[in-house]
Amino acid sequence: MRSISVVVPVYNSAASLPELAARLATVLPAVSERYELILVEDDSRDRSWDVIRELAEQYPWVRGLKLMRNSGQHNALLCGIREARYPVIVTLDDDLQHPPEEIPTLLAKLDEGYDVVYGTPQREQHGLWRDLASRITKLALQSAMGAETARQVSAFRAFRTRLRKAFEVYRGPFVSIDVLLTWGATRFAAVPVPHYPRQVGKSNYTFRKLVIHAMNMATGFSAVPLQLASWIGFTFTLFGALILVYVLGRFVIEGGSVPGFPFLASIIAIFSGVQLFVIGIFGEYLARMHFRLMDRPAYTVAEDTAAPDNNGASLE
Repeated sequence: MRSISVVVPVYNSAASLPELAARLATVLPAVSERYELILVEDDSRDRSWDVIRELAEQYPWVRGLKLMRNSGQHNALLCGIREARYPVIVTLDDDLQHPPEEIPTLLAKLDEGYDVVYGTPQREQHGLWRDLASRITKLALQSAMGAETARQVSAFRAFRTRLRKAFEVYRGPFVSIDVLLTWGATRFAAVPVPHYPRQVGKSNYTFRKLVIHAMNMATGFSAVPLQLASWIGFTFTLFGALILVYVLGRFVIEGGSVPGFPFLASIIAIFSGVQLFVIGIFGEYLARMHFRLMDRPAYTVAEDTAAPDNNGASLE
């Protein structure tokens, strides 16, 4: 049988963690000989870390990592992925919208020879704005990943641990696990799984956060915005040339120029707006270069339940 590491980023989920661990305690022994659950606590505002410590004492296969500050879901995932010990990694959210009982479905598809398998929701249980933001994010992700599977990605995924070798030296503050996985894998698949409404608390992802995440992916892992800026510049240059032809043609044919200040002011405003837009895109890329030069880590671990001084349970 296989060995599995389950990685879960945790933020303000003290109420759902005990049930998550209990359900995994039933599922994992049936599909793996050795297993572990890595809970990466992303500087929550509730009792999540206390609950994780209690679970680590209750289950010897549970390990908790507490980050020094809130780094974001994907940064927390990266931390857990790098700490995983077993050949297969499964990631899922802490809110139980992804049923742990579907882990065997992902593993069965992974056994067919794929490197990464996503559990795609049969029907997402989010609101209108959240669903719209998710679609925007997936479009940006598709441009960054360069794979059609990007439209089917979810936080419920199974992949081979060896893929992390492709991004073991990555230290940028902007992280997208799905993009990083494409650095080491080409064989992606997706299987439909149930997606249940959140029972406890509320989602930490808002429309604004998802749009920002999409922008970070597009500018942090893709050259598409720069290509868009080039095409916009070319289009408006052509537009300006056509206006010049129109003005010269009217002067030759009618012997007069185009009257009116509003026409000239509108053209200037259009071109000024386009220039500022393109400069803004360049600025986004320069900002990311600036952050990379700062060598700011993607995350910093403050506590580890596996360490004796943290009263955690040993993984051995």
